[in-house]
Amino acid sequence: MFLKMFLICLIISPIFLHIRIRCKTILHILLLSNILFMWMTRYHKRLLFIRIVQEGLTSEELDLVKRYVFIYPMYQIGMVPAYNLHILWVIDVSQVYFESDEVYACIVTCGGLCPGLNTVIREIVYSLYYMYGVKRVLGIDGGYRGFYAKNTIALTPKGVNDIHKRGGTVLGTSRGGHDTSKIVDSIQDRGINQVYIIGGDGTQKGASVIYEEVRRRGLKVVVAGIPKTIDNDIPVIDRSFGFDTAVEEAQRAINAAHVEAESSENCIGLVKLMGRYSGFIAMYATLASRDVDCCLIPESPFYLEGHGGLFEYIETRLKENGHMVIVIAEGAGQDLLAESIRSATQQDASGNKLLQDVGLWLSQKIKDHFAKEKKMPINLKYIDPTYMIRAVPSNASDNVYCTLLAQSCVHGAMAGYTGYTSGLVNGRQTYIPFYRIIEKQHHVVITDRMWARLLSSTNQPSFMNHKDVIEDKKEEELLTQIVNEDKKEEELPTKIPDISTEDNLVKKEIAA
Repeated sequence: MFLKMFLICLIISPIFLHIRIRCKTILHILLLSNILFMWMTRYHKRLLFIRIVQEGLTSEELDLVKRYVFIYPMYQIGMVPAYNLHILWVIDVSQVYFESDEVYACIVTCGGLCPGLNTVIREIVYSLYYMYGVKRVLGIDGGYRGFYAKNTIALTPKGVNDIHKRGGTVLGTSRGGHDTSKIVDSIQDRGINQVYIIGGDGTQKGASVIYEEVRRRGLKVVVAGIPKTIDNDIPVIDRSFGFDTAVEEAQRAINAAHVEAESSENCIGLVKLMGRYSGFIAMYATLASRDVDCCLIPESPFYLEGHGGLFEYIETRLKENGHMVIVIAEGAGQDLLAESIRSATQQDASGNKLLQDVGLWLSQKIKDHFAKEKKMPINLKYIDPTYMIRAVPSNASDNVYCTLLAQSCVHGAMAGYTGYTSGLVNGRQTYIPFYRIIEKQHHVVITDRMWARLLSSTNQPSFMNHKDVIEDKKEEELLTQIVNEDKKEEELPTKIPDISTEDNLVKKEIAA
């Protein structure tokens, strides 16, 4: 019986794995047959590979595949890159590509700070030293530019033993300074053959460029990444390390704002949290605290004045409770700021758009509105814990997660894999190619259940929906106006339409 099943799996797999699959039933049979085949051949103790043609699958079919396997490509030193072929979960790597005495590894941290950076550094050093006997590990001081501009730090288990108890990074960090040619020259001149890069989306883009240059030169060098972002805006992975710690610290700031607000009459506690393009910290901290009356994030547009606007909601909450707490992500409401057009052209060293301080702007707008329009005395407390939540040591949950990421990354490098980022996907440790990490950003989906849970927790209105209603009303009024003008023109002699007049009308409506 087992022999028959083995032969069936062996025959079915090559046939269906190299065609464009459309039928869900066939897809189920395919996946189950491969899982049975892997179980029978005891391959589940190694890196398992299922060859599948990704092109031609719908998003629904891809989601179905992801329940069983991961289809992100992987590259190995000495192998021809196999696009759209591999991967699945990482359990054990039984084959070692590098000998321990030939490995010369380096670690670099780039971008902003994040809880858990030191833990990742420590665990990479410990894994290389105690699991593989690697003695030579170098720390690059000061981010990418440290490859060619600063001194290096020799990393040993004794030297990094207690660094996980501190915030920040012992290696130092910086934004920008990426010169691919100089970096790869430095790697080549030093004889480094394993490069571990810890950073966010911009850093991973730089790692991808370094990897491509290393491949172009034909160097026997592993380029491996570990995703770092306090905003949790890196795609594919379940979450980024340091995020849980950041939410925990943000919750403390919210609790402080709530204590201040409820201690005074008509008091508003306004807390600005990190979240340049993604509002995950604000959303999760709001859900965790249960003291927030309104949460504003970049993914959910809002407006201030008019029926159903933010000012009206604030007035209602103050009349009901006598106080309220507002949480706003730093990237929210940027379109409403007066200087948004001018700030859009300004960037930091990493190429990120410089944002105006929406917290200060909103606090002033609220004060002006209630002082002039409503003549209602309010007391507003503004708290900005932006840098406090990212400079602390990681909590227990993130410490464990950092350990898993670091060890998984080292296992992949020692097995000879390169051009990947180590991450948790669907609860499993995986290796993800750089191009999948940098192709887009992870955002809060405001039609998802998690955002619905937040709305039910804060009881705030969905500003976006009401705004859509207002826009629809404006369109209806515009159509009515056009119809009325057409009726008036029917009473006048026929004439050639004045295009310039119509253009001006459209421009006025757009401006309005």
